[in-house]
Amino acid sequence: MTALTTLTSARVSTALEPYGVDPSIELVERIKTYIELLLKWNRTVSLTTITSVDEILRFHFGESLFALRMLPVEKSRLADVGSGAGFPGIPLAIARPSFGVTLIEPNMKKFAFLSEVIRSLDIPNAVAVRGRMVGFQPPNERLDFVTARALGQFDELFEWAREQLAPSGKLILWVGDEDARKLAADSRFKWGVPARIPGSERRFVLLGSPAG
Repeated sequence: MTALTTLTSARVSTALEPYGVDPSIELVERIKTYIELLLKWNRTVSLTTITSVDEILRFHFGESLFALRMLPVEKSRLADVGSGAGFPGIPLAIARPSFGVTLIEPNMKKFAFLSEVIRSLDIPNAVAVRGRMVGFQPPNERLDFVTARALGQFDELFEWAREQLAPSGKLILWVGDEDARKLAADSRFKWGVPARIPGSERRFVLLGSPAG
């Protein structure tokens, strides 16, 4: 019996509970399908080094959905930069159907994976774009949110986000404690108090607004 055959709805819900998430039946089923696709593609495409189902639930889905507390329910436009295997963009898209989510990913194979997840999970409010963030121009309106997880290219990200975010827009980062301290001193954004991710002593979600 494989780990996937024992991936029950209760197991998913229990794993997400510490992150303040009470998932709907639909969200749970989509998460289960997502994990199946992730592990299948990961055999040939380097998507994640984490292959334990429980760790995937906590590290990828729990950490991504922990940011829901910072997001409104009403319609918003979000871009996930360097989306990779789709975290946090896809979990946020399926948890917030009112959001329009753009997944920006330069790697062709990862872009193909993101497109397959969107198709398989039937996520009409998400779209994958192949390319770098500097080449992406949001159509029609500026963005309400920009997210980045394990990106690391903060200078380039900050300059791009300042141009693309609406005046009331927010940048949301998943960072370690050292980066959180460094970024708090960066005057390009006004940072809130870092929110420690449950189950972690050194990982935080950091929210900032463009300064000036």
